[in-house]
Amino acid sequence: MRFLTFHANGKEQFGILFDQDSTILNLSLYGQRHQDFSFPATLLEAIKQGDAFLNAISGILETDRDELMPYLIGLKDISLLAPIPTPVKNIFCIGKNYRDHAIEMGSATDIPTEMIVFTKAPTTVIGHLSEIDSHPEVTSQLDYEGELAVVIGKKGKSIPQDEAMEHIFGYTIINDITARDLQEKHKQYFIGKSLDTSCPMGPWIVSRSEIENPEQLSITTKVNGNLRQDSNTEHFIFPIREMISVLSKGMTLEPGDIIATGTPAGVGKGFKPPKFLAKGDKIEVTVEMIGTLTNVVK
Repeated sequence: MRFLTFHANGKEQFGILFDQDSTILNLSLYGQRHQDFSFPATLLEAIKQGDAFLNAISGILETDRDELMPYLIGLKDISLLAPIPTPVKNIFCIGKNYRDHAIEMGSATDIPTEMIVFTKAPTTVIGHLSEIDSHPEVTSQLDYEGELAVVIGKKGKSIPQDEAMEHIFGYTIINDITARDLQEKHKQYFIGKSLDTSCPMGPWIVSRSEIENPEQLSITTKVNGNLRQDSNTEHFIFPIREMISVLSKGMTLEPGDIIATGTPAGVGKGFKPPKFLAKGDKIEVTVEMIGTLTNVVK
């Protein structure tokens, strides 16, 4: 199942892709008209309900299509938001999680032996087709980083690696937009990673059951149609189960938490000379079995 959040008729709503990805089943509207289940108001609330919500959706999808017609809306008739438009916490990010990216940003000695973790503020998040602010007043080195993201679905602390995958609700795409000059100036990641609009996310969350092996997915990034990044999640240095286990040591992970798993080689800063983003640039991040996240710099 592909879960999404959107604007329609002036309201924020959520649903699932239905009927070969051209139609949405509006779960917000369905919930308003059915009182037989404590229906969540947002996708984040749905994620928190866990299996109870997923079981309810499975039952709804078994309903005859004619009965669902009042709740169907065309994908072209809505405006997509990020699946979780306002995360409760900062987005967790894993740095230099591909060997080739670690090398392009330094040298072979920069390949990490322990996880590098930083975060992005919740105010960075925007959706598919939303515009990325170029922030010319504070940066001249805006860069892209296409990444697979993990959405936590089950609360946990000190999670063993062999149980980690059970804590995942699903997967989405993130473009970890970065101001490289601010990153260098402040000698840390947070400010350079947390400018408004610097975390495009979406276009939807694909449920865990739909992706058998998230560590065997092709990932590409194009800028103005030109291929910049081309890799596969099989090249992670730290696998997803280890990310979840390490992050949960002494810190509780909760439903709706988001983990960006790192970016492969091909970022703008890695070119000689660098190829930073400019106004009008179109960035398309594609992850196999999820889709394409598209945004334009304004």
